[in-house]
Amino acid sequence: MDQPPKTAHATPSGTGLPEGRTLLDPAAIRRLRERRRAAAPQPWLHGEIARRMAERLSLVRQQPAQVLDWWPERAEDTDALADACPQARLWQVEAADPAGTIRPAPAAGKPWWRSLIGKVTAPETPAAPQVDLLWSNMMLHWADPLPALLAQWHRAIRVDGFLMFSCLGPDTLRELRPIYRDAGWGEPASPFIDMHDLGDALVQAGFADPVMDMETLTLSWADAPSLLAELRSLGRNTHPRRHAGLRTPRWLHSLHKQLHEKLAGADGRLTLTFEIVYGHAFRPVPRAKVGGETTIALESMREMTRRRNPLTGA
Repeated sequence: MDQPPKTAHATPSGTGLPEGRTLLDPAAIRRLRERRRAAAPQPWLHGEIARRMAERLSLVRQQPAQVLDWWPERAEDTDALADACPQARLWQVEAADPAGTIRPAPAAGKPWWRSLIGKVTAPETPAAPQVDLLWSNMMLHWADPLPALLAQWHRAIRVDGFLMFSCLGPDTLRELRPIYRDAGWGEPASPFIDMHDLGDALVQAGFADPVMDMETLTLSWADAPSLLAELRSLGRNTHPRRHAGLRTPRWLHSLHKQLHEKLAGADGRLTLTFEIVYGHAFRPVPRAKVGGETTIALESMREMTRRRNPLTGA
């Protein structure tokens, strides 16, 4: 069912991302961010990928003391991270906050009204630090423009701190594209970024030694309504060239028919592909630009004398 992961080490060769324009529809992204903390349960896929990411933390020699969870959808999204870093202080950035305000994460099992009190008593909230680990599970594909988000991440991580993330890759929902194209229904899904371009973008943002790998998951459903309900739980189509306007019951009936005809296997179940991209990188000691005369701030000089790579301990 799952294919072996593919791994790539990014080099500073530039990025294949388009410059000067966005990839996603800003209005759709805004609505998506406003609805990420809905009352619905966490999507199964997001929980499974969080678990797989947490397993990778065992490879890191230096256990993080300050951890930032970027855009957790719901309280349970942080469970895998909290279990993997039981001694760490957890912080969060909410999806609906475009400023990227870092707040302490609610304690496990904390009543909903206690989180409101935490926001009311903001003066007593400790100042947000630069963190040892920034964790982002299944949200990077909703970031646009990407360089602005990576710059925020770079500022939030301390020198020698590291980043771990997962997101959807361009082969996700590849079976839907010919169905929608042949029917003239526009693009069926958001435009997802290739892992090599993501690695290059990390280098451009100032991260060091980014390593990207990918695995392909195949999910199946008993019928078209179940498939569509699962897709709605994962987010929304933010492609600028998606079908415009309202759909009709006749259109929905046609979609169900097409899905059953094109996606059903020998067992009658409907299958779709999801490409999952994983990445990690660390924030290196800054290097002074060498010129005829070079001025280095004292704090920068101190950072340059610190240890290099927390992922390997070297």
